[in-house]
Amino acid sequence: MEQEIKKFALIGVGGYIAPRHMQAIRDTGNVMVTCLDKNDSVGIIDKYFPDADFFTEFERFDRHIEKLRRESGQNIDYVSICSPNYLHDAHIRFALRIGADAICEKPLVLNPWNIDALESIVSETGRRVFCILQLRLQPAITKLRNEIRKSSDGRKHDVDLAYITSRGQWYMISWKGDVSKSGGVATNIGVHFFDILQWIFGEVQYNIVHIDEPTKAAGFLELEQARVRWFLSLDKNDLAINAGDANTFRSITVDGKEIEFSEGLIDLHTRSYEEIFADKGCSMQDARPSIELVSAIRHAKPVGLKGDYHPLLKKTKR
Repeated sequence: MEQEIKKFALIGVGGYIAPRHMQAIRDTGNVMVTCLDKNDSVGIIDKYFPDADFFTEFERFDRHIEKLRRESGQNIDYVSICSPNYLHDAHIRFALRIGADAICEKPLVLNPWNIDALESIVSETGRRVFCILQLRLQPAITKLRNEIRKSSDGRKHDVDLAYITSRGQWYMISWKGDVSKSGGVATNIGVHFFDILQWIFGEVQYNIVHIDEPTKAAGFLELEQARVRWFLSLDKNDLAINAGDANTFRSITVDGKEIEFSEGLIDLHTRSYEEIFADKGCSMQDARPSIELVSAIRHAKPVGLKGDYHPLLKKTKR
């Protein structure tokens, strides 16, 4: 039987990640009928949905969706949310209020209590909220999880996580440099790593933060099946020290063995949408552990270079 075409609205269409959502909507045979961004540098829309209605003001966007429903009988089935982190909560509420399901970029929200409130609205409306946690679909990550879950030796694995991605001066001027809006480095660039770590190795038993600065953060986690040293940085100096001329450095080692997960990252949003349509998408409860962890990291008092910290911290310029 032919799949019914789903109608999408997209919030934050001018952002970095929005094209992956538009591609996922198109590649799954659906259509974006309307979109919103306060900035109008959105020519990328022409590549995917040139006939989509575009708005720069939320009020007009909201009115347009209501008009579609009342005058044309067109309901929005899904709202894809690619807006700044601190607006996710409000935009999910909007989606539920208009009778649509929400598909939200990570982080789902900034604080665990935001999820509690959203759960009440989900119960009232009967709609659903999905979070894009695409690394769960990366083959090497999935393979590692299966191997760990099948292991019966009960030992804790030693894991080192490092992610360095250089950002220019614009970063700190934008909303991303404002902790109240982005959640800080651990939330903005680390939340999907903290998700897969817990997805693979189990719940957090102990959490310590070594440094938490505007452009870098590092700490130690003890999970049910792993001891994890982690390091996240936006500093180009750290990138030069650890990755030469590369733009990004990603590394996950488990018991000294590198897990290669850089391949196959491009189409994971489309895969995520396919999972959602197959009723296998990541829910708010799936996202909750990583939100609880990044919130705890954000509110922790850093202890400095004490204890078992990530070895890259010795090389960084601070």
